[in-house]
Parts: sequence; C-alpha cells; structure tokens
Amino acid sequence: MQGPEAPDLVHGPPRIGISRCLLGENVRYDGGHQLDRFLRDTLGQFVEYVGVCPEVECGLPTPRDSLRLVGDPENPRLVTRKTGEDHTERMKAWAGPVLDELAAKNLCGFVFKSRSPSSGLHNIKVYNQETGQPISHKGRGIFAQAFVERFPLLPVEDDGRLNDALLREMFIEKIFLFQRLRQSIARGRTPRELMEFQATHKLIFMAHSPQHARELGAIAAHAKERSIEDVYCDYLGTMHACLERKLTPAKHQNVLQHAMGYFKTQLSADEKQELLEVIEHFRQGHVPLIVPITLINHFTRKYQEPYLSRQWYLRPHPQELALRNHA
Repeated sequence: MQGPEAPDLVHGPPRIGISRCLLGENVRYDGGHQLDRFLRDTLGQFVEYVGVCPEVECGLPTPRDSLRLVGDPENPRLVTRKTGEDHTERMKAWAGPVLDELAAKNLCGFVFKSRSPSSGLHNIKVYNQETGQPISHKGRGIFAQAFVERFPLLPVEDDGRLNDALLREMFIEKIFLFQRLRQSIARGRTPRELMEFQATHKLIFMAHSPQHARELGAIAAHAKERSIEDVYCDYLGTMHACLERKLTPAKHQNVLQHAMGYFKTQLSADEKQELLEVIEHFRQGHVPLIVPITLINHFTRKYQEPYLSRQWYLRPHPQELALRNHA
C-alpha cells in the first residue's frame, strides 16, 4: 500500500481485479469466455470488479493463436504456439502503465484465470522451445507475475483454486479484511487507529496463526515507540504472513473456546454444555462452522458482550455468501 488513501476512494464495496473472461466476456484466444457464475452473479453482488484481459489489452486480436510460456521457468518468454512469435516485451510494456492505473483504483484483491500463460497464478506449464515438451509445471503468467511483484500484499487467487471451499473462504475473508484496512488507513496512520484495527480483528488472526496474532498485537501495542511508517510496514508484512496460514478445525476450535471465555459469568450450565458440544461437533466435522458461530452470535447479542460484538471473526464477509456452511 502506497500511503493513506482518500476516503472517497475506499468507501463502498471492495474493488477487485479480475480476468475479463471470468465475467463472460468473449476475450479468449478462441473467441469464447470462461464465465464463472459464482464470481459474476454471487460474489459480484458484494464487490466491484475491475476487468483486465492482458492479451487483448496489449493489442492481440480475438480470436488469435494461443500462447504458451517457453524457456527458463524462472524467466519464461511468452510466445505463440504455432508461429513462435515472441510477445514478452509487448506484454511487459503494456503491463507497466496498467499496473499504475490499478494502483490508483485501490484494489483489495485480484482473481486470475487459471492455466493462462499471461494471467495464470499457479502451476503454469513452461515448455522447451526446441522440443515443445513441458519442462516445468511451476510457471506463472507474465502479467500475474508483474502484478504480484508490484502488489505483494494484495490477496490474489485463481478461479480454479476458488472451487475449493476453504480456499474460497480464505480469499474472500481477506478481500473484505483488506477493504476494512484501507478504510482504517484512510482515517489516518496512527497508533490509535492501528490498535483499533488490531483489536477488532484479533480473533481472525488467531484463527490463522496464534503466533502471528501475538506478534501483530505486540507491534500495535508498541506503535508509539517507532516511526509510524516502520510500524505499518512491519504490521502489514506480518499480517500477510498470518493470513497465508490455512484455517483448520482445530484453530477454529481454539478461537471458539477463547470466545466462550467472555461468557464466564453469563452462561448457565446448560448453555455452556450446549456450546461446548456444538464446538466439538464442528471439530469432528459433523456440523459446519456456521453452527457454533451462530450460537456465539446469539449469546453475544443476548448478553450484550462488548468485546465480541466488535469482532469481525463473527461476521468477516456477507452471510449471503454462505462461506461457512460447508462441513
């Protein structure tokens, strides 16, 4: 993040970059699209998309000869399959100004097209230019690579991996968290603002990594002792590392039991037993996460628990997306 954004640029729904073919636009090499109805019709109700098609926007026609990565897997070239025409420099020259434009849009994430030699994020085949045989399955699309180098802290994912319920939940959790972070920074980079952000996201961080959650708490607690730029640099880097850790039932169980501790004096014996049983049923995979979360939300409202009422862990993304409904 380059600095405090003006509030009028960060209010409203998260702004998400996305490969245009996933929105149903006919920009693929064969003149078709790869519409993802969940992304366009479901998630699209809660975010604002910024569509990008590197191949079309850098000047290639539709339809066109398909592209592939060749050469050094660490620094591949982007060439046409049939003629071997090299479009690497063309793509990179186009990407520079476009990344500047995207920086101004204050994106909260990007969804790339899987398996694309320009936009693929993970496990793109890289071929030997002479033999035409794949030599690596660990490549990354030319534009995707430029994007993550420019915006290393932004949440990114590809459409293929978003078919995994856990990865989908984690990505969407991150984009809404990142939007709240942008809004926080827009109010000012101050120790007080950082402490407020940390306090309301503590349980989310605990669910990913208790160790990183403690480190984030320490950074925020000592924010007055260093330059605020250094503090935010450390905080954002640690937060990124934290959110990359996968959510697991055991980690959620730890957070849920921690939340339960805020009702020590309010819950009856029957209520405590009910909550413990629901948490255990979740850990064993018999019920989805939404079940214990709903019960804790119920107790939070019933007993007006002030700390938990501020925790984004209990409502990290729109409930309509049903991301916590999978067992």
